[in-house]
Amino acid sequence: MGIHPDTRDETLVERAQDGDTGAFEELVRRHQDTVFRIALRTLDDHGEAADAAQEALITAWRKLPDLGDARTFRAWLYRIAHRRALNIIRARRATAAIDDEAAVPDPASGPEHQSMASSLRAALDTALAGLPPPQRTCWILRELEGLGYEEIAEIVDATPTAVRGRIHRARTQLVEALEPWR
Repeated sequence: MGIHPDTRDETLVERAQDGDTGAFEELVRRHQDTVFRIALRTLDDHGEAADAAQEALITAWRKLPDLGDARTFRAWLYRIAHRRALNIIRARRATAAIDDEAAVPDPASGPEHQSMASSLRAALDTALAGLPPPQRTCWILRELEGLGYEEIAEIVDATPTAVRGRIHRARTQLVEALEPWR
C-alpha cells in the first residue's frame, strides 16, 4: 500500500510505531534535509553533519515506540538531531582543542559583489561558530529554519523565555561581530 503525499506526519508516526517501515521512510524523506541542516549549522562540517543526521534518524527509528504523542514527532526528531550534534561537539572538546580557524572565502575569481558576499558569509559563519552551542542552535532554528519559540523550546528542552533570551544574546553577538560589514 502506497503512501499518499498528503498523509499527515501524525498518521505516518502511528503507522511506523505499528511496524510500517514505509511510513517511517516517508517521515525520513520529509525531515532528513532539516535534520541535516540542524547538524551542519551546529557542527560546520559536512561529514560530521551527515553522520550526526544519520545517527539521529537511526535513534528516532529505535526510540519511536517510546514517543507518546505523534503530534510532537517533528520537535522530538529535531531535538534528537540537536543533541547528537552537541554530543559530537563535546567529543571534539574531549579529544582535542577546537580549531578556531576562520572560514576562508572561495578563492574563485568573480564579480566584486560575489567576493563581498562570500566574505560576508565567511564572517557570519565565523561569528556563528563563536556562539555558545545553545545560542547557536536556537538562532539557527529560529532564523534559518523558521521555527517558533515554543517548538524551539521543546527541541532544546528549555522554556520559551530561555529560548528568547538565547536568541537575543546570539543576535547581539552577531551584530557586534558583523559591525565592520555595516
